Amino acid sequence: MHPIEYLLGFFSTDMGIDLGTANTLVYVPGHGIVLSEPSVVAVKAGTNQVLLDGFAVGKTAKAMLEKSPSSIEVIRPLKDGVIADFDITEAMLRYFILKVHKRRWGVRPRVVIAIPSGITAVEKRAVVNSSERAGARETYLISEPKAAAIGVGLPIGEPVANMVVDIGGGTTEVAVISLGDIYTHESLRIAGDEMDEAIVQYVRRTYNLEIGHRTAENIKIEIGSAYQLKEELTMEIRGRDLIAGLPRSTNISSEEVREAIKEPIEAIVNAVKSTLQKTVPELASDLLEHGMVLVGGGALLRGIDTLLAEETGLTVRIDEDPLTAVVRGTGVLLENLDLYKDVLQVTEVEG
Repeated sequence: MHPIEYLLGFFSTDMGIDLGTANTLVYVPGHGIVLSEPSVVAVKAGTNQVLLDGFAVGKTAKAMLEKSPSSIEVIRPLKDGVIADFDITEAMLRYFILKVHKRRWGVRPRVVIAIPSGITAVEKRAVVNSSERAGARETYLISEPKAAAIGVGLPIGEPVANMVVDIGGGTTEVAVISLGDIYTHESLRIAGDEMDEAIVQYVRRTYNLEIGHRTAENIKIEIGSAYQLKEELTMEIRGRDLIAGLPRSTNISSEEVREAIKEPIEAIVNAVKSTLQKTVPELASDLLEHGMVLVGGGALLRGIDTLLAEETGLTVRIDEDPLTAVVRGTGVLLENLDLYKDVLQVTEVEG
């Protein structure tokens, strides 16, 4: 390594990053989670120029979603857990890295990034390139389910089965892990975003009302469920009447929302079942004892644990902080990077 690179690295803060379709989280050893922002960027329309030198990244940019004039384009640069816009992802990563360091010069950190287990070698390389062009000195990749398992404290190095279901914004990751590696997995590009889209389509079809994806997300959070509730809920929603073209409000119930998101929920349940069917009997018997752990934003959907328990016969536990499980795992790896470095390079970057 060049002496200047080494010196800059010495004064840089290493970080673990959960580069998610919906949100990006950053973990710094000794400080914990220091950043949690939406993976959203606002640019001048027709360009890759970020507005106001980075001030329209994250929370500020998300507030502009579906509300910006034609001169501003609001972009989510990751789709289905992978980079859809290389330049905007790089700009977003650079902004987050500099925000953590609180300075604009001499920033050359080592970075561990969690990625979906089902992405291709080309997609992995795109993540590494974006990270390095954004200022990272070294970039290591770890699959999201493995990072999540480490983050929730599962004994993944032991000869027993550990099962993780990570329901994010763009992907659902299901994995059975034993002896430090993934034994079998399913990576499904159906998750929270598809639930939001399903709600948009249901409201349009049922009420002739056009709502945005942010409203659909709020509906999902406020009254969404995967399993029948003891007390069903209702919510007033507002949008644009498709016939009159004027603003209008109506009420929607939790039963309707459950019907709206039925297909994506069934796809997630089927991915869990498929993973279990590919698990050898000895490991499957471990799962009867240990069950599975749910992480990711989708773990917060009411009744998702009850539904999975009923469909699989396994004990289902939701992590106490499911939104941060993956980034906590990158933090553990980062704090033990010398121990894990070779494993990360060989199995995640080159493989």
